[in-house]
Amino acid sequence: MSTSSSTATVKPRPLVLEMPEYHPPLAGRDALRLDFNENTLAPSPVVMDRLKQITAEQLTVYPEREVGERKLAAHFGLEASQVLLTNGVDEGIHLVCCTFLEDGDEAIISPPSFFMYDVSISLMTRGLVKVQADETLQFPFERVLNAINERTRLIVVASPNNPTGATASRAQLLAIANAAPHAVLLVDEAYFHFHGETVLDDLATTPNLLVARTFSKAYGMANLRIGMLAGSPELIGYLRKASSPYNINGIALDCLSAALEDDAYINWYAEEIRTGRERVMGALDEMGVHYFPSAANFVLMKIGPLHKELVAAMRRRGVLLRDRSADPGCDGYVRITVGVSDHVTRGLEALKASLDEIGWKPQY
Repeated sequence: MSTSSSTATVKPRPLVLEMPEYHPPLAGRDALRLDFNENTLAPSPVVMDRLKQITAEQLTVYPEREVGERKLAAHFGLEASQVLLTNGVDEGIHLVCCTFLEDGDEAIISPPSFFMYDVSISLMTRGLVKVQADETLQFPFERVLNAINERTRLIVVASPNNPTGATASRAQLLAIANAAPHAVLLVDEAYFHFHGETVLDDLATTPNLLVARTFSKAYGMANLRIGMLAGSPELIGYLRKASSPYNINGIALDCLSAALEDDAYINWYAEEIRTGRERVMGALDEMGVHYFPSAANFVLMKIGPLHKELVAAMRRRGVLLRDRSADPGCDGYVRITVGVSDHVTRGLEALKASLDEIGWKPQY
């Protein structure tokens, strides 16, 4: 057989060529991390103790995800058939899109929002419908309802939303689900612990509802990549078919089990952040910095043309912020994560000094 000298190259599907890429700024983060909405302290001490008990034999065996799903379901008052563990919420979003979308279908999101919605939807269809929030950055409920049509197969709503901190009410979410019985409503509750309102209890009466939760934020296990999708046994069954059976490693499963044993820690941490959030917003009022009221563990600030200078000045003081100016409708906006009390103090001191250094003035 002769070898072809053709210069043809292998190409992916056209949708892959067209889809956007996500490049989070993860380099050089040896500082106070107020940029990625992570737990700024640590996981539960119970988790840390469990890590110390990992044996060599545990590293040699394949993980048993089903054991973790049974524990997770019991913790949330669900059946194991209603829960799927995922490699972070990122994988959960990806699985939902791969399972329920094909090219030509429409999927609705409301920017500014988590960029992985855009990426995963665009991998499957050109029918991404973006219902942009207005200048208030509140959830555009009525316009999302009006965007639903017979081609709609997926609606994604984050509540609280990243990067705005805005929420959609339970009544609004259920109204959307009822308006689109032919579509999946994915409610991303990654920041639930800092808000408190959930639609998890509505799964039994809302057959097209999926709820995503993460163990990266309040639980402080971002590096272990643990997420959850909850829904009807039928929807979760479809997603399970599309999922790898070994998508969660055994160490992560052990740590998840430990984290679920320590409700006292997670409740303490969530209250610490809610208190810190009020401190941050109060301090921003005093500084004359416009911000958007948040129900999450971060606050989005309107800095204006000096947004890059502020991020750089904060880094020089050992504090990282996230410039969100590239997000739709967020030109000049910078996000600050709310940490535990001493981290809030340090962050606010650095913020005031940095604003003075760059010559920032309130914009009334």
